[in-house]
Amino acid sequence: MPRLFTGLEIPAAIAQSLGMMRGGLPGARWIDPENYHLTLRFIGDIDDALARDIAGLLGRVRRTTFELYFAGLSSFGGRKPRAVIAAVAPVAPLMELQAEQERLLQRLGLEPEGRKFTPHVTLARLRASSSRQVADYLAARGHYRSSTFAVSRFVLFSSRASVGGGPYVVEADYPLAERELRRA
Repeated sequence: MPRLFTGLEIPAAIAQSLGMMRGGLPGARWIDPENYHLTLRFIGDIDDALARDIAGLLGRVRRTTFELYFAGLSSFGGRKPRAVIAAVAPVAPLMELQAEQERLLQRLGLEPEGRKFTPHVTLARLRASSSRQVADYLAARGHYRSSTFAVSRFVLFSSRASVGGGPYVVEADYPLAERELRRA
């Protein structure tokens, strides 16, 4: 039974840049840069027949390429931080791609995603880090901003149940159409 999710891959140069943010936070379990990804929609553990239906349905998505960048580091969890993340600037094409996938997957009978979509890449999972330690870490590194990168496809990932996630396998990829040049 595969555990599936849709997402965007992070280019190697951007992942390397994000990887430079690792360290300096006691109690953090850092994610390996090769496992960085931006989850669009977590699907979960499903049977093979539903996985095939999902893979086929995602092929109907028709979107154009767009650009993204990371606009700072933050944390999830409030007073009890549970993750350090790199926040993605929520540009309209990204939000529309995610919303379309959400609608399609609900049509197949999947439950709606329980949380509001917040585009990000998880850099570290936190167990024993205090809110003060996280605040100090973010004060030193939180102003990170990546260069802009092109998104030319989204993928259907599978993962195995494990602590910390990964390795992630691309089960299917869905190219985005090149933008048409407007004539003056």
